[in-house]
Amino acid sequence: MKKLLLALALVTGVSALVLTAPTRAAAQLATRSLQGQVLSDADAPLASAIVYLKNTKTLAVKTYIADKDGMYRFNALSSNIDYEVYAEHDGKKSDTKTLSSFDSRKQATINLKIK
Repeated sequence: MKKLLLALALVTGVSALVLTAPTRAAAQLATRSLQGQVLSDADAPLASAIVYLKNTKTLAVKTYIADKDGMYRFNALSSNIDYEVYAEHDGKKSDTKTLSSFDSRKQATINLKIK
């Protein structure tokens, strides 16, 4: 009887692993990217602006220094988490914008204007 219960527990445990494996793999593949441009009031690109991206679940913050054209990019973002993004340049700050978990785009674009 003990052997039968042990065998049943092993089979049940293995089938649970098999059923959850695709779900985990799918969650890992469900990533997206965020890109955009940092602009001045006069719509000129702001090179070297610092762009901040905050994960609203963990509160972790990533930064990116905009290139010479004011462009920034964050890759491998989770599709089921909201992110807040804003930029700073020469002591001035843009409005904070949100990339929502309800936004299903694989590549989202959010431009940031520093006033």
